Amino acid sequence: MNRPIRVLLQTTIPSSDDDWHIGRFSLLRDFLAGETDKSGSPMFEVTARDRDEVGRPDQVLSALDTSKFDELWLFAVDTGNGLTGADCQAISRFRRRGGGLFVTRDHMDLGCSVCTLEGVGLAHYFHSKNREPDPSRQSADDTGSPSILWPNYHSGANGDFQHIDASEPLHPVMADPDAPGGAIQFFPAHPHEGAVGQPEHEASARVVAKGHSKLSGRAFNLVVAFEASSHGGPAIAQSTFHHFADYNWDPSLGAPSFVTDVPGDGMAHSLEARRSIRQYVRNVALWLARRPINN
Repeated sequence: MNRPIRVLLQTTIPSSDDDWHIGRFSLLRDFLAGETDKSGSPMFEVTARDRDEVGRPDQVLSALDTSKFDELWLFAVDTGNGLTGADCQAISRFRRRGGGLFVTRDHMDLGCSVCTLEGVGLAHYFHSKNREPDPSRQSADDTGSPSILWPNYHSGANGDFQHIDASEPLHPVMADPDAPGGAIQFFPAHPHEGAVGQPEHEASARVVAKGHSKLSGRAFNLVVAFEASSHGGPAIAQSTFHHFADYNWDPSLGAPSFVTDVPGDGMAHSLEARRSIRQYVRNVALWLARRPINN
C-alpha cells in the first residue's frame, strides 16, 4: 500500500476573514482529504494554511525543500508582496529536488509575487510584470469591471461553469474516462481570469487546456503543464485560483466583501460540471506526485 501523498495547500497572505484566506478553499481541501484508494485507504494527507506575517520568510515556505511534503498548491492571492526572496528560493529548491508544484493566481497583478519562482513563475503573465508576449493581448477582455485591468479574461460569472478545450495530445491531468471524448469538459467560470503561457525556451512545458472569453470570443490559456525533467519535478501554472475557490464551486458559501460581481448558479445545477473539476483536481494531485492517475 502506498503511503498518502503529502499535500500542502498554501495562500500567500496572512489569515484575514475578509480576504481569500485558506478557509475559502475548504471544499478543495475536504475533497482531497476524503479521497481513498481501492483498499479504502486515504490517498492524500492534506495540510492547509495561510502564510505568516508579510515581509518575513514564512516558517513553512522558506524551509519547504527540507519538509516532508510531496507537493505544494500555492494560491497567490496577494497584491505583490506575498512571497519573500527566501520563500521563492526554498520553493524553487523544493521543485529542483523533485517536489510537485501547482501555482495559481488571478487577474491583473494579483499574485505577481510568484514571478521569481524558477520556471513556473515565468508561465504567469501580469499587468506590470512579465507581460503577455503578444502585444494585442495587452488590453482588457473583461470590460464590465473598469477598475480591473488586463489580463482579465471573462469566462463567465462566479458560480457558473465554462466549457474548456483540452489540447492534443491529451495530457494526463486533462483525462476524464467518464466524459465524452475522454477529456475534462468543464472548469468553474470567473469574470476576469489571469494569463498563463509556455515560457520561451522551456521545452518541458506546454499549454494543455484553453478557455474562450464569453465577451470577446477570444481563446486564452487555462493550464500550462511542466513535465518532470532535469530542472525539477512536475508543475502546473493555472490562470486563476477561482477554479478552486469555495465561492466558485458554491456561491452560497460567500466571498470577501470586495467581490461585487453578480454570481451565477450554473455549477449548482450541473452535476457533470461539479464532477469535472473534482476529476481534474484528483488528476493534478496524483500527477504532481508521479502516481498513476487511473488507480
